Amino acid sequence: MEEIVDLLKEVLDEQRVTQNPTQLEHHSRDESYHTPHLPDVVVFPRNKQEVRDILSLAYKYEVPVIPFGMGSSLEGHVIPYRGGISVDFSLMNQILEVLPDDFLVRVQPGVTRTQLNKELKKHGLFFSVDPGADATLGGMAATNASGTTSVRYGVMRDQVRDLEVVLADGRLIRTGTRAAKSSSGYHLTGLFVGSEGTLGLFTELTLRVYGIPEATMAARATFPSVKQAVEAVISILSAGIAIARIELIDAPSIQKMNEYKQLNYPVAPTLFLELHGNEQGLKQDVDFMRELVEAADCRDFQFEKENKARQELWEARHHLAYAFIHGSPGKKMMTTDVCVPISELAASVENARRWIDETHLEGAIVGHVGDGNFHTLLMIDPKNADDIKQAETINEKIVLDALQRGGTCTGEHGVGIGKMKYQQQEHGEAFLLMKQLKNTLDPKGILNPGKIFP
Repeated sequence: MEEIVDLLKEVLDEQRVTQNPTQLEHHSRDESYHTPHLPDVVVFPRNKQEVRDILSLAYKYEVPVIPFGMGSSLEGHVIPYRGGISVDFSLMNQILEVLPDDFLVRVQPGVTRTQLNKELKKHGLFFSVDPGADATLGGMAATNASGTTSVRYGVMRDQVRDLEVVLADGRLIRTGTRAAKSSSGYHLTGLFVGSEGTLGLFTELTLRVYGIPEATMAARATFPSVKQAVEAVISILSAGIAIARIELIDAPSIQKMNEYKQLNYPVAPTLFLELHGNEQGLKQDVDFMRELVEAADCRDFQFEKENKARQELWEARHHLAYAFIHGSPGKKMMTTDVCVPISELAASVENARRWIDETHLEGAIVGHVGDGNFHTLLMIDPKNADDIKQAETINEKIVLDALQRGGTCTGEHGVGIGKMKYQQQEHGEAFLLMKQLKNTLDPKGILNPGKIFP
């Protein structure tokens, strides 16, 4: 490996090739509970040519390469279990071009979501995908991230118009164009989005952006049961209301939120909602939505128009994880992630809550219920084998239940190492095709090895 490190220093410069123990440790983990593993070296490229040079060297010497954004992934995506080169994209963080008339923006992969939206605001635009964490856009594309706004605007794959990708052997390709649609050739952009660094490294992304809505309203509705809350969601979606977010939080999680944020929300299954549109249209939508949720036996319905009140409502939702972490010192959070057809959501969520309650573990259930995606947040002691075993058992029950209901083992967090064992069951013969594609594009197996494919 010493020879590779010396060659990397010739390609970059000595300051951007490091084996500093602190840097190696930082790049050995993500936000998940999965066991860390040190890379051999960390590099910080500044441009596409340097990425090409890094991969050309790695390909020649058959050294693993693992892309690294913010390290906010939740299934071990960036953990270099076979050592090798961790490629940190933090210096490739330029917003290259804003194209307001085309509703597009060109960025380097190290640009973060918050950084982009700050710049877009000057043009009356915003980027829609909000996974909660301030992740890099390259990492979000690599995992096909989504989040709270996907019910209205779609997931990351829907926003990526074009990618610039460096392949395993150092070749540089583009996968699309700036055009809104194309019937030309295979849809390579869709193939690379969600590939988790196993097919290539992104050096540029062209993304779809949106006009900032004239008006925004937020609402909170509580129900006697999860089933009735989901019935309300189906009614709202069926009515064509311009809903931008619909989040479900179960009763025990509301209790934890109240304690952490010093709130007094009713302790019951609760929907957090947000609507985007114009003033007059939103007033009509809110009145109509009130009728729909009351028909589903809503017990309390409050809506907020003022920006500060809306921010406080969504801050409470986004800080739910911190509420559990703060209340469980010394423990780590394990997050599950499945997606089911909306018609199956209530039963799936109720099963998940029952399985949590059958253990001694503390946990929350939250869901982007507008698209059938939900998570459990489980607090575990990483040094306690029983905690880990119980959490993994709950996770497996939830995943197998989702697959049986026609769903998927991951709605947005990705496969990484945590969901590898479910790939064959979910995809069947198609999984073998995926492996063939991987072997074709990465014949030496150097790109993020040990992820997605066992």
